[in-house]
Amino acid sequence: MKGPIVLVGHSYGGSVISDAAADNPEVKALVYIAAFVPDKDETLSELGDRFPGATLPAALDGVPYPLPGGGTGTDLYVQKDKFHDAFAADVPKSVTDLMAVTQRPLAASVFDEKTTKTAWKTIPSWDLVTTEDHAITPDEQRFMAKRAHAHTIEVNSSHAVAISHLGTVTRLIERAARATSK
Repeated sequence: MKGPIVLVGHSYGGSVISDAAADNPEVKALVYIAAFVPDKDETLSELGDRFPGATLPAALDGVPYPLPGGGTGTDLYVQKDKFHDAFAADVPKSVTDLMAVTQRPLAASVFDEKTTKTAWKTIPSWDLVTTEDHAITPDEQRFMAKRAHAHTIEVNSSHAVAISHLGTVTRLIERAARATSK
């Protein structure tokens, strides 16, 4: 893709953009939305252990699936009856009920994979910290944003900030794009 590129990641997607942007001169900005911003050789589990208090992990159910060549992986789903409170408490229940039954799973393995690249060390970053988040605690988000020297804003929101505060998310992405297009 031709640049300039602004990569945006939510939740564990922060790890994905940190890795994907490394060594790509077309990426001019990284935007973390209620996201993990791990350092090299760090796992998401290690970060969570340093900042306890998230209630989402206790609301997850694991479902095993076969891996190619043998072995078993685990997909994680947020329990339907806990989805609203654990993931999206500031979103109307009628919406979270639909989200709960249409959710895509998360591979449990993402929490124990070591980060290999940290593009945030060389690419300007922006971070939206969600102060009512039960998936990634606000203190954990603040720590990672500070460590990344990210331009940071906070919003009183759950982890589902792109639904409950879409305008705030959009403005932060636009701010990153404007700041890096000069």
